[in-house]
Amino acid sequence: ARPGCARRNSPAANHRATDSAGGFRHHRRLIPAGFSQIHYESPDKLSGFFFCLGSAKVPRVRTVIYPGSFDPLTNGHLDVIQRAARLFDHVVVAVARNGSKQPLFPPTERKAMIEQATTGLANVSVDIFEGLLVEYVEQQSGHAVIRGLRALSDFEYEFQMALMNRKLNENIETLFMMPRASYSFLSSNLVKEIAGLGGDVSPFVTPEVKEALAAKLGHAGVN
Repeated sequence: ARPGCARRNSPAANHRATDSAGGFRHHRRLIPAGFSQIHYESPDKLSGFFFCLGSAKVPRVRTVIYPGSFDPLTNGHLDVIQRAARLFDHVVVAVARNGSKQPLFPPTERKAMIEQATTGLANVSVDIFEGLLVEYVEQQSGHAVIRGLRALSDFEYEFQMALMNRKLNENIETLFMMPRASYSFLSSNLVKEIAGLGGDVSPFVTPEVKEALAAKLGHAGVN
């Protein structure tokens, strides 16, 4: 079996043609080669890349957990959420309550900002969690974890965490999603730094997040 799989959407491809990862199309469903069977009902609506890690089969009713601190939510996070919502039946955005960090926004405010940004996505819900991620995924009857990869520098840490989560529970997949190129440099820390210096963060966050940053940091302008 292959150690992973990667696929870019090609709407014009024949439904039974072999893809670049060795999988094949059958009745508009992509069956990746090797270990995972992840079915996409509408491949013409997908964009970007996906990466697979693990050995579990993903059932037809698929719930994915997208964990993170989201302090605050950025347009890069939102891009991953929107694309995951097209791939999975239910997406749970899980806001981490981490006592070892000093976040700018408390978990309840971060949750509220994400809920405002995802009101148009009926299959997306937002929750707050703490403790082991794999235990939370089981509590939510989840089958996979989504993680965004912005650059190669993210990969080592994320790969290590994915392997540890698989060691703790081999039935849970980890999927790495590449962001749009325009968001590949974007992070919550950079957004907070720019906002703290009175810079314009409107290209990087939703209007609601921009207002929350202005109120929190005392820059009524935050341009």
